[in-house]
Amino acid sequence: MLTSQDDLPGHQTPAPFAQAGQGDPRFTERWWYTAHPLDGRPLILDVGFGYYPNRGVMDAFAGVTVGRTQHNFRASRQLGDRPLDLEVGPLRLQIVEGHRLHRLTLRDNASGIAFELDFEACFPAAQEKQSRRERDGVVDEDLARVAQFGRWQGWLQVAGERHAVSASDWWGQRDRSWGVRSEMRTDWAVPPMQTHKQFFWTWSMFQTPSVGVSLFLKEREADRPYYLSGAEFQRDAHGRVRKREVRELAHALEWADDPLGQTLTAGEFILRFDEGPARVLRVEALPARYYLKGGLYGGWGGWNHGDDRGAYAEAHDRWNLDDPLTRERARTLGDHVMRVHTEGEQGIGISEYGVATGYGRYPLPQKHPAL
Repeated sequence: MLTSQDDLPGHQTPAPFAQAGQGDPRFTERWWYTAHPLDGRPLILDVGFGYYPNRGVMDAFAGVTVGRTQHNFRASRQLGDRPLDLEVGPLRLQIVEGHRLHRLTLRDNASGIAFELDFEACFPAAQEKQSRRERDGVVDEDLARVAQFGRWQGWLQVAGERHAVSASDWWGQRDRSWGVRSEMRTDWAVPPMQTHKQFFWTWSMFQTPSVGVSLFLKEREADRPYYLSGAEFQRDAHGRVRKREVRELAHALEWADDPLGQTLTAGEFILRFDEGPARVLRVEALPARYYLKGGLYGGWGGWNHGDDRGAYAEAHDRWNLDDPLTRERARTLGDHVMRVHTEGEQGIGISEYGVATGYGRYPLPQKHPAL
């Protein structure tokens, strides 16, 4: 199908923009953002968009956790003749300037969440190593991802309370990915659910006033990764930024004996680079956490990423994170806010993580699912 996008430059194949990735329905482009106050208040905002050209669908979510309550907004639309619009119902993303300034807006809606926010980059964007995986000779995932740190400006409203957001005290991060994504099935409503064994993973982003570190680690044996991608940016007193690639990563993490799910409490990451001295990151978990099932990661109530829900659909809900049934359904995958300390500086960031049954280290959290 031809769309207005075909009048613009950027074609990569002899096919219209409405078809991507050799027609694979799993081909996806995603945008993801988090924002949280630097002082560690129990508050986090997550926002994401998914574009599925071979399914003719765009979906999006926004969610806020305040204290022990998670507020979720989800929406989906058919692309129709508006494939260029990063807008799904009241939720909109504007790329004002690539790799520097993005604007997110959520107009009034039934979820009680609304905002007008600018994300301004504070370090350059970093491209992760290609994530390509085959299973039984079939491509399971072939994905590119870019990560970037930033500061937030604007306002956020949730449950009738309005929060002023300023670049001095609201920090965050974003990622951008495209390609064939592996399927994730962890929704009770659509069995059979996937099971995972013998691995530990973390996707983490930490920043201080002068340093930003992004990490993606997957391993089946402790300190022997089968996938490792990471970058460090360091700004000197003159404003110059130096980048180093992470080559080795060791970790020693502490876990809560949480009866409702996997919960990291503290720990240490030791990073070695392509050049220069190693760096130690000491982290401690803060209360704020957004469970990504609220944004359909793994599905929720029979609704999965990329599903065609008709011309337009939306939903919203509030979760009590102390409720055992809610936590059992929400599982582990989430953005957990962390305080970070390194070389005399203090900062903040997020960590996504999980430990699957049979991994030799960290037995305590393995009584709960890894994703």
